[in-house]
Amino acid sequence: MDAQPRLAVLPPLVALRPMTVVFEWRGAFGNAEVEALYAEAFGPERTGHDWRSQLDRHSLGWVCARDDEGLVGFVNVPWDGAAHAFILDTIVAPRARHAGVGTGLVEIAIEGARAARCEWLHVDFGADLAPFYLEACGFRPTPAGLVHL
Repeated sequence: MDAQPRLAVLPPLVALRPMTVVFEWRGAFGNAEVEALYAEAFGPERTGHDWRSQLDRHSLGWVCARDDEGLVGFVNVPWDGAAHAFILDTIVAPRARHAGVGTGLVEIAIEGARAARCEWLHVDFGADLAPFYLEACGFRPTPAGLVHL
């Protein structure tokens, strides 16, 4: 079920040196570093979320992406225990955006779900992320429903 960690050299769009990023399926992480990455990507408010407990209970896996400075990307892959897995909480640090980190995270998530013999990998996203998920990551649009609770 576990895919092997992948190593990729991803050149940033504007940088003097290439960025080496290591992607790891079900990689080790601490709550504090995921919280810091979340805050760096989405704003200074911390969620206080216990990522480790949530992932241990509900996730097929997750992907961590690290460069020489630490965690630069993260994605959670919860599932129903059978045919359906989901992409949630795709996070890329601002310093690593537009360098292939997000697509690398999703590629490894797809591999992990496929290795677990899931039939479907779902993702929902805002309209601004349609080019990323539909074009860069290969998802196809589908009708869906949503109830705000």
